[in-house]
Amino acid sequence: LKLSDDDGRVNPNGGAIALGHPLGMSGARLALTAMRELQLSKERFALCTMCIGVGQGISMLIERV
Repeated sequence: LKLSDDDGRVNPNGGAIALGHPLGMSGARLALTAMRELQLSKERFALCTMCIGVGQGISMLIERV
């Protein structure tokens, strides 16, 4: 993606744990926050990535239409 570590587009709202989510709620919190940010910013895409345990990860690309 060619983004630097201090790019304002990288993790702009912090992590879900810092916001005190219930166990297993990270994915829903990330997806809803990304959708809300897309509405506010009028950008087209958001990318959510998360650890899903045992060395695995998953990413979700959301498009505002």
